[in-house]
Amino acid sequence: MSTTAPSLDPQVACEELRQRSALERMRWGLEQFGEGFALTTSFGIQAAVSLHLVSQLDQAVPVIWVDTGYLPPETYQYAQTLLDRLGLKLHVAQASMSPARMEALHGRLWETGQVDDLETYHRIRKVEPLDQALNDLAVTCWASGVRGGQTDHRKGMQPLQLVRGRWSLRPLLEWTNKEVFYYMQEHGLPQHPLFDQGYSTVGDWHSSAPDDGSVSGRATRFGGLKQECGIHLPGMAGEGI
Repeated sequence: MSTTAPSLDPQVACEELRQRSALERMRWGLEQFGEGFALTTSFGIQAAVSLHLVSQLDQAVPVIWVDTGYLPPETYQYAQTLLDRLGLKLHVAQASMSPARMEALHGRLWETGQVDDLETYHRIRKVEPLDQALNDLAVTCWASGVRGGQTDHRKGMQPLQLVRGRWSLRPLLEWTNKEVFYYMQEHGLPQHPLFDQGYSTVGDWHSSAPDDGSVSGRATRFGGLKQECGIHLPGMAGEGI
């Protein structure tokens, strides 16, 4: 199957998607792209919502998890809890370079306080492994749990856009934190273990922190140097997790 994004009118598609619920958007993605449709996840604080939605579809959809090798133990435990609960079709994406080799060649890139070093880290451990997984699975459209209120970049997102040559679908784009919380309550979905420790978002152990009253949400990530890891950006430079 070609990984070239199928041709469609994004303006027409977005108008249609805005009238649909999150689950209906997931179903639309599967109907439009078939075996070329996948979901990405971080198994983060709010990941259970999109994972629960995709588990409601009539056909198993690949769930791509970018495992950087630096996730907190609680995230690995939470991932197993949700896998056991939802029966997901998981595909783990990892960098070809091990953490030890990367640190030997490049150092501990997250400690330098330099944005360029963080971008190198994110390219090696997140963006390239995801793009390789999308190629391997012949994905032409990938859904994610991004929401417009999370970062400055995400405020300008549309329900469907091209990202690095593939369609990116955002079923939860307009959702608020309250809607996420109530959905998880309604469906009895477990919270990430770090939620009770004050985390509203979590990625790698070295670049995540609990809300402390002065900063919250994505501002707690990457030492405040940036909000996006690059996965949801058209490229690693220019515009802009």
